Amino acid sequence: MAADHTHVRPWRMIERRKSRKIRVGSVEVGGDAPISVQSMTNTLTSDAVATLNQIRQLEEAGADIVRVSCPDVESTEAFKIIAREAKVPLVADIHFHYKRGIEAAKAGAACLRINPGNIGSPDRVRDVVNAAKDHGCSIRIGVNAGSLERELLERYGEPCPEAMVESALNHAKILQDHDFHEFKISVKASDPFLTVAAYQQLAEAIDCPLHLGVTEAGALRTGTVKSAIGMGSMLWAGIGDTIRVSLAADPVEEIKVGFDILKSLGLRHRGVNIIACPSCARQGFNVIKTVETLEERLAHISTPMSLSIIGCVVNGPGEALMTDIGFTGGGAGAGMIYMAGKPDHKQSNEGMIDHIVELVEKKAAELQAAKDAKAIAAE
Repeated sequence: MAADHTHVRPWRMIERRKSRKIRVGSVEVGGDAPISVQSMTNTLTSDAVATLNQIRQLEEAGADIVRVSCPDVESTEAFKIIAREAKVPLVADIHFHYKRGIEAAKAGAACLRINPGNIGSPDRVRDVVNAAKDHGCSIRIGVNAGSLERELLERYGEPCPEAMVESALNHAKILQDHDFHEFKISVKASDPFLTVAAYQQLAEAIDCPLHLGVTEAGALRTGTVKSAIGMGSMLWAGIGDTIRVSLAADPVEEIKVGFDILKSLGLRHRGVNIIACPSCARQGFNVIKTVETLEERLAHISTPMSLSIIGCVVNGPGEALMTDIGFTGGGAGAGMIYMAGKPDHKQSNEGMIDHIVELVEKKAAELQAAKDAKAIAAE
C-alpha cells in the first residue's frame, strides 16, 4: 500500500479548540487557520541590515511570522525600513515604554506584543490600543510568570496559573472595553507544568487565539525537549493557534523545531520528514551519517513528503510501506529503494545519498506541480 497523506486515522485525530480568528498582517491566526510558526530576531533592531538578513534566513526556513524587539527610538526608526522590506508579517515586541508601541504601529508592525505587567498604567495601554486600531495592528497580550503585576504576586504569593490567567483576562478586558478584539494571548513560564496549567485554564475562560510557548526554555537540546513536552501536550489537547519555540540558539533552529513539533502531531506538514532507525550491528550502511547528510542536502525542500532510511530488513520494508520514498539496507554493499511503499530497484551504498536526493527532488517537484494544477483548476 502506498503512502497516503490524505487519510486521517481516527487514533491520530486532534480536535482543535474553537477560537475566533484574527489576522497578523497576511497571516490568519485562530479558527480553522493552520497553526503558524514564529521566531524572534536577536540582532540589534537599530541595525536594519543585520536584522533584515536574519529575517530572510527565518523566511527561508518557513517562518510565518517574525517578532522584532523595539526597545528604543532608534529601533522603531529602523523598524520602518525592516517592515517595508520583510516578506512575512512582523510583530513589534514592546516592553516598559508605551510610546515604542505607538511608534511601531506607525512604522508598519502587523502586531504589537505587549506585556501588561510592565507596560504601565491602563491609560498607557489604552493609547497603545488606539494606535493599533488606527494602523490595523493586532495585539498579543504577553503574560509572563516572571513579570506578573505586584498586586497579583502579593495576593497569590507566587506565580501560579490562577495569577497568570487573571492577569491575561484583566488586560483582555481593557482591550474589549475599548472595542478592540483583534488580540491573542500567551501565558508563558519557563516551567512547562506551570505553562500547561495556565493555558488549560485560559483556554476555557476566553475564545481568543492562543500563542503557545515555554519561555526561556534553554539551549538547543534541552530547550527543544522542554518545548516539545510542554507545547506538545497542549497541542495534543487541541490548544494553540500559533507557536514560538524559545531557544538559546540560532533563531532558525526555533523554526525547525516548531515545524518538527507540528509535523510529529500531524498538524502541519513542511519539508521532508525523515524516518530513520537508531542503527545497530545489523545496519548495512552508516545510518547516522547518512541521515545527517540527507537532512542537510534536503533542507531546501519545503514540499511535504516522507522518506524512510532504515539500516536493515527487519523494519525497513514495513517503514517504507508508509513513506513516499524509502531505502532499506541489505547485504553486499547495496540496499533496496522503495517508491510509494513498493520495492522499486536496488542501489549501491556508494551512490546512495546522491541517488536519494535526486529521487526526493524529483518527487517534490511532481507533488508541487500537482498542487499548483489543483489550485489553478479551483480558481
